[in-house]
Amino acid sequence: MGFFEVVLDALISLIPPALVGVLFWVMMRSILRADQKERDTYSEIEAEERAKRANALGEQP
Repeated sequence: MGFFEVVLDALISLIPPALVGVLFWVMMRSILRADQKERDTYSEIEAEERAKRANALGEQP
């Protein structure tokens, strides 16, 4: 086996772990983005509820 065949075999053997790494990165990114969106939405709802409560009690928002 020549030098280039060994290098080519080494590069081809790195493709599956690289693909698994990219897949893991995409999945983690989507999970973290969904979590952040959920937290933002919950914060907005909580702020609206606090404003409603303050108005019902006659307090200034």
